Amino acid sequence: MTATELAALNAKCAELRSFLIAHVSKNGGHLASNLGVVELTVALHKVYNTSVDRLIFDVGHQCYAHKILTGRRDGFKTLRSFGGIAGFPKPCESEHDAFVSGHASTSISVALGMARARSIIGGKYHIAAVIGDGALTGGQAYEALHDAGHSGLPMVVILNDNEMSITKNVGGVAKHLARLRNGQQYFKLKRIYHRLVMTAPGGRSVDRTLYKWKTGLKEYFFPSSLFESMGFTYLGPADGHDIKTLIRVLEYAKGLNKPILLHINTTKGKGYKYAEQNPPLYHGVPKFDAGKGLPKTNGELSFSGVFGQTLTELAENDKRICAITAAMGDAVGLSEFRKKYPKRFFDVGICEEHAVTMAAGMAKQGLRPFVAIYSTFLQRAFDQIIHDTAIMNLPVIFAVDRAGLVGDDGETHHGIFDTAFLDCVPNMTVLAPASYNELRTCIKYALELKSPVAIRYPRGGEGEYTGNYLKNTVLRKGDDITLVTYGTTVNDTLTAAEMLERDGISAAVVKLLRLTPIGTDYIQGKVLFVEEVYRNGSVAQRTGHKGLAIDGFVTHGTAEELRAMLGLDAAGIYKAAKEML
Repeated sequence: MTATELAALNAKCAELRSFLIAHVSKNGGHLASNLGVVELTVALHKVYNTSVDRLIFDVGHQCYAHKILTGRRDGFKTLRSFGGIAGFPKPCESEHDAFVSGHASTSISVALGMARARSIIGGKYHIAAVIGDGALTGGQAYEALHDAGHSGLPMVVILNDNEMSITKNVGGVAKHLARLRNGQQYFKLKRIYHRLVMTAPGGRSVDRTLYKWKTGLKEYFFPSSLFESMGFTYLGPADGHDIKTLIRVLEYAKGLNKPILLHINTTKGKGYKYAEQNPPLYHGVPKFDAGKGLPKTNGELSFSGVFGQTLTELAENDKRICAITAAMGDAVGLSEFRKKYPKRFFDVGICEEHAVTMAAGMAKQGLRPFVAIYSTFLQRAFDQIIHDTAIMNLPVIFAVDRAGLVGDDGETHHGIFDTAFLDCVPNMTVLAPASYNELRTCIKYALELKSPVAIRYPRGGEGEYTGNYLKNTVLRKGDDITLVTYGTTVNDTLTAAEMLERDGISAAVVKLLRLTPIGTDYIQGKVLFVEEVYRNGSVAQRTGHKGLAIDGFVTHGTAEELRAMLGLDAAGIYKAAKEML
């Protein structure tokens, strides 16, 4: 590579960073993770042809530079907006997006599946998977590493090591990678060795002989690295912001024709001082002032914040209370709890299954664990909820955050399936508070129960309804139709009832608090359920009534835009009620 070419690539990286900061500050999005992989993304596009080769991003929220480099630069003004480009890879959006990826620890499994398809079909494409050290805390990643390494199939797994998931990484994997980071000189010497040996006469034969000798000697005297023991050839660690080194090592790894683990070190938020100083704040960020690094929000309270506040207050007098999170302590409102009760706060990494089973063990021995996980991620722990929690009727309390439509992250993050998979679990109680007051009351009530409890609440804040009922309640009487709802959807439902009244239609509004188990005493006359959940598993379906609900997966956009599209806003409820009558 000439000095001119290198300068051009570095200029491109600088321009990409400026572009990302400018556009994410206007639309919001995942900033720190994208800034950290700019050089890696540019290098990958120099080495691979992503319209043919398969590039899989783990989680996928670090794909912004990839999208810009594959013809979607002009669309970035619509990033994560209704009808615009998505914040995650979407094959329906571009042939360069190999796979939908919104949840962590899946990329190596996908890569191996594509490698096996290539072997069977006879394809000619190369495969690279980018996985962060945060996603590497997830158990599925190790299942895939073990299988992929021993398969012998050519693929390159790039470990993007920035010592972060959303917050600081924890556990044994983080310590293992910290030791490996000290081996930069080893990689440089290895490059020199290969350049000398492979250019000499009979170099390949010499290399094979030396490799067998070196491997045998190393295994006798030293334990192998975690990745080598799984069958991967380990390269690195390399500087993830040195574009020249990245291109060279990627070309080398691509040509080895076997499973490769390339370990690179990056800085999350690279090139934007505010993101470098506080990566968790700039993981998923709302609109912000790019010059000052200040979010354009009014700092209002949220359901997540109220959950954290309430739990912290109750924990002072109840020593049984513990808080568990899967790499999202700040996002689920547990920052203050962690500071005040560090010995009762447990961040297990991106390991939802482990979080639930560990909580079950804690509950079995007399503690009262609260497992705070987004609805969309709790799906991963369905077996553990049934097998390890419900069978023994253990008092684990699930704080199901981001229930319902979450907005601009789209179909991979909407929390619309929890009512279905939680309702079918014996011994489970499911509560759906509609206000901050009800959330506080639900938390206190859950502590009194001696069985599993799930408290589901939405992203963001409460609406005009601020009541506090610990039971299914008639909020408004009416004779012509009964509108039944729960959660913050009660606000649009009450507005729809007022609209109907102006048309001379008397509409009752019933607000549910307990979804599982559920009574039927509130059902009378013509009934229309309004639910911000997937229809299969909705309360309406369970009770055999008509209802407004969600059919299929939902795209990205603001929650308000999506409710309007789905007919779950006040206008949609009003229209459905009139049609029913």
